[in-house]
Amino acid sequence: MKRGIKRKVKKETKALSPVIATVLLIVIVVIIALIVFFWIKGMTQEAITKFDNRNIELVCEDVDFEASYTPTTGLYITNFGNVPIFGMDVKIIGEGSHTTEDLTSYPDWPDVGLKQGSIFAYEKFPDELPADAEELILIPVLIGESESGRKTYACNENQYGVRLSVNN
Repeated sequence: MKRGIKRKVKKETKALSPVIATVLLIVIVVIIALIVFFWIKGMTQEAITKFDNRNIELVCEDVDFEASYTPTTGLYITNFGNVPIFGMDVKIIGEGSHTTEDLTSYPDWPDVGLKQGSIFAYEKFPDELPADAEELILIPVLIGESESGRKTYACNENQYGVRLSVNN
């Protein structure tokens, strides 16, 4: 009789093993699907639009500004384009390093940004530059609408940035 009981127990454990394996496989597939979903979702950016749902990256092409810098007169930026420039990032390049500053934090920067024909002048800018500064790159920052509200977008530095030499 002991042999029959052992065989009966073996049959029950064999029947339980495929059920556990199936449940484990389903759980693994669901987890992998969630990982792939969040990975793909993280790679896509939320679209920021401006001017009748036009992608803000394309609006950067319409930005037209000129800038000049001298240690004696300071930093001047003039907006000649039809696109208002909400802010300006200044990348200060020195010997082997760089820092980036946001001009909207400066007291003379207009609250609404630089509209067409507006000029930003900051004579004190040379005093705030590091001693080893060699070059400035001015990068326009635009503001647009997204599903989650208003967002800023810095245009591509290589395509739309203006390089200025620092003559100390």
